[in-house]
Amino acid sequence: MKKNTRFLYLLTVWTLFLFPPFFIDSRADDGQNPSALTPTITYRLRMPEPQTHYFEVDMTLTNAATATGARKNGYYDIRMPVWTPGSYLIREYAKNVEGFTAMTGNQPVRSEKIRKNAWRVYTGADNLTIHYRVYANELTVRTSFVDIDHGYVTPASMFMYHDALKAQPLRVAVEPYKTWKTVTTALKPVAGQANTFDAPNFDLLVDSPIEIGNQGLFSFTAANVPHTVAMYGLADYDEKRLAADYTRVCEAAASVVGEHPCDQYTFIVHHIPPGGGGLEHLNSTTLEVTRTAYDTEASYKRFLSLVAHEYFHLWNVKRIRPIALGPFDYENENYTHLLWLSEGCTSFYQEYILRRAGFYTPDAYLSLVAYQINQIENQPGTRVQSAAESSWDAWIKGYRPNENSDNSTISYYSKGSVLGTLLNLAILSGSNGTRNMDDLMRYLYQEYYKKQQRGFTDDEFRRAAEQIAGRSLDAFFSVGVNSAEPIDYNAYFNAVGLQLVNVAAKSGDGFLGASTTVTNGRTIVREVRRGSGAYQDGLNVGDEIVAVDQVRVGDDLNRLVAGRPVGDTLNVLVNRAGLLRLINVTLGANPLVSYRLEPVSNPTDAQKNLYRKWLYIK
Repeated sequence: MKKNTRFLYLLTVWTLFLFPPFFIDSRADDGQNPSALTPTITYRLRMPEPQTHYFEVDMTLTNAATATGARKNGYYDIRMPVWTPGSYLIREYAKNVEGFTAMTGNQPVRSEKIRKNAWRVYTGADNLTIHYRVYANELTVRTSFVDIDHGYVTPASMFMYHDALKAQPLRVAVEPYKTWKTVTTALKPVAGQANTFDAPNFDLLVDSPIEIGNQGLFSFTAANVPHTVAMYGLADYDEKRLAADYTRVCEAAASVVGEHPCDQYTFIVHHIPPGGGGLEHLNSTTLEVTRTAYDTEASYKRFLSLVAHEYFHLWNVKRIRPIALGPFDYENENYTHLLWLSEGCTSFYQEYILRRAGFYTPDAYLSLVAYQINQIENQPGTRVQSAAESSWDAWIKGYRPNENSDNSTISYYSKGSVLGTLLNLAILSGSNGTRNMDDLMRYLYQEYYKKQQRGFTDDEFRRAAEQIAGRSLDAFFSVGVNSAEPIDYNAYFNAVGLQLVNVAAKSGDGFLGASTTVTNGRTIVREVRRGSGAYQDGLNVGDEIVAVDQVRVGDDLNRLVAGRPVGDTLNVLVNRAGLLRLINVTLGANPLVSYRLEPVSNPTDAQKNLYRKWLYIK
């Protein structure tokens, strides 16, 4: 997205009550008198029959013939984005569009679809109104939805654009369903016009989701910035506690960079099954959580962790960003090797922020760090795909997992979170405790977002990290980021007086390497681990394991295998595509690790001091 401070003006979140509908003036222009006025786009968004899951959109272009080339070429090309920033998958939003028509004044204009997401309108008139419908029946943070209870708009899946006008100002007029009273969005409201909002450009519109209905609302102030929370769906929560804890999280997050760029900020929270997820935006976020998210301390902390993650994105990704992530190409993949930083290090910060805000004890935080390391080290794909490769392949692998994904890939979220911890420790130790990861974030924010008003390249990020650390970080980048080689974790943790110890129980029991699920009494292989006996000897995903050593398997496969020694051979009878076959599988050693962070013997004063600084212990 465009990083230009002239666009970062009062981006507010307002809740407005329903007034008589706003109507767009689409009076005819014959196109014979070129206008000197700035071209503008106005969208009218309606949902007159929400039970059908359709939005109605009118898109009016004013004074646009010259800027778009329509006056010269005799046509406008109108496009629908194919993806939304923050969710790295081509989603083909145009598949939900129907009823595309165009008019100049009251006269219909010929149009045709020229590509999967593009329509050509044959006119050179200055003013043009386009109408279309969008089917919206998928409630996620990256799609749009409307039913009899509420509407939610992911703008990339709703609003079309003309490529030549993406930098021009635009307006959105929302006409809520007759029983709905509230519209919540980060867009700037238009004075005196109910439910009408302005954006300086298309990028900012795409970055501003809209909630429409009768959602509950509460507000709080953090880091001197007013925040609004819109709550949709049934959930049992303590509003005062939530407001207080949101405040703690947001203030701890703001302390990282030390400067809050928003005039106002909005949280849109959907309480739906199954819940679990979020999508960041420039001045807002949408969170999707279960209705029971607040019921236990464990689930509540998971919710706060999600809040911290999406909120910290307002700095990391939305303003501190790789050069590929803005301005956006909405028709194609936008590739970067740095999602391990943009997403993974945000995952690192989500837990680090909760530690700093006092939600985790030091020991609890150490347990989380060890858990994250176990998570990646117990996935075979960590020896196949690097963090940089995982970032680049998000478009074809990260969002499209299959039964072999654990064998061949590693998540840039989980690997990046661990790398964030290690980079933080590298900077802390390299600077003798005078700097940490926060200083790197501050430098990137000031240098690239504020001063140069652009993203950074891979090389620029590395140079910045080494500058802040005060030393070479070759091992971190060459091994940790750009290869799938094992990481020497203790080279980082020893600086704070800790060591990573594998406490997995050692035994001679054999390891099969096949994960199964029981369906209607049938034991089905759902995953085969790379390098295991099952993998080497040919068990396949989808096989039904009928018997082991002539004993019928019900739901007790683990019992039949338990206690068998390494090197033992199982005679496994499987049903594969309706044919029975016997496979001899030799059990291997259990490769799973269980790491724990423990103190080194006799830590030095320097190690103790760095430990306290690392974990913000007074």
